[in-house]
Amino acid sequence: MTNIDTITLEVADPAAAERFHTAAFGPALPLRFRAGQESSTGFRGFTLSLVVAQPADVDSLVGTALEAGATTLKAPAKSMWGYGSVVQAPDGTIWKIATSAKKNTGPATREFGPVVLLLGVADVAASKKFYSDHGFPVGKSFGRVYVEFDTGESPVKLALYRRKALAKDAGVSPEGTGSHRIAVGGAAFTDPDGFAWETTAAAELS
Repeated sequence: MTNIDTITLEVADPAAAERFHTAAFGPALPLRFRAGQESSTGFRGFTLSLVVAQPADVDSLVGTALEAGATTLKAPAKSMWGYGSVVQAPDGTIWKIATSAKKNTGPATREFGPVVLLLGVADVAASKKFYSDHGFPVGKSFGRVYVEFDTGESPVKLALYRRKALAKDAGVSPEGTGSHRIAVGGAAFTDPDGFAWETTAAAELS
């Protein structure tokens, strides 16, 4: 099984991005930051998600994210599947904070599980095969629509979604060009949609 140790975000100001994410969500995120060498426009093709226990946790995390400088893409709201919100960090990273619960069972704890990295891909079936061939066991699969991999005890979970559907879920236009501005730590390869992976040692040196 291939583990995902870290996510490296390529940003204009690494120190500012680290300050934002610490203020918004706390210091426990498996994130690294480095200066971006390539430009990009529009949707970068991925989102990051925090899954929490109840609506109060969504509201608390969204509140601190907005206070730290995030902008709202989708305001907190109930839906058929639960309760959630989407915000965008000042560096452009899109975050979804969500819960399957529709009612609170106690005070907000701000606790969350592994960060979910959701990649928007052109062909879910082809990308599913690619990642399976690279050592990622499939955990859940819904045809050519959505795939979630079993990453064990990794601090990051990996899932695939159609790019246009992911952009719609995030509340943004699917158009975008240039770098994804992200590198995933745990292995070294580039996937069919151009998402770059690198060894954890390489991430630590950058």
